[in-house]
Amino acid sequence: MNINRELICIVCPIGCRLTVTGSLDDLKVEGHTCAKGVGYARNEIINPVRMVCTTARIAGGIHKVVPVRTDGPVPDRYKFEVVKAVNGITLASPVKMGDIIIGDIFGTGVNVIAERDM
Repeated sequence: MNINRELICIVCPIGCRLTVTGSLDDLKVEGHTCAKGVGYARNEIINPVRMVCTTARIAGGIHKVVPVRTDGPVPDRYKFEVVKAVNGITLASPVKMGDIIIGDIFGTGVNVIAERDM
């Protein structure tokens, strides 16, 4: 598989414009200011991951929803599935910040946690 992608590095505030070319076995990264850009580009091509932030419905709270997020990155292919899973539940008040809403989502070892007391 021949790779030719442009990325913007998000590891530091510089935001280097990266060009990634080659194959999965021999990636070439250009445009980076530091070595972190090379690592970011390789991970983004080989195994992209994302943090997911959304809201979950809650019954008996001050508000109708509570903010939730993953406590670590999940594989990019799961980001929309995580949101669907959270949309499929309704929590019961009280919920404490840091409570695990969904544990080990999709076997990733990552939990969905509450972001505030409610």
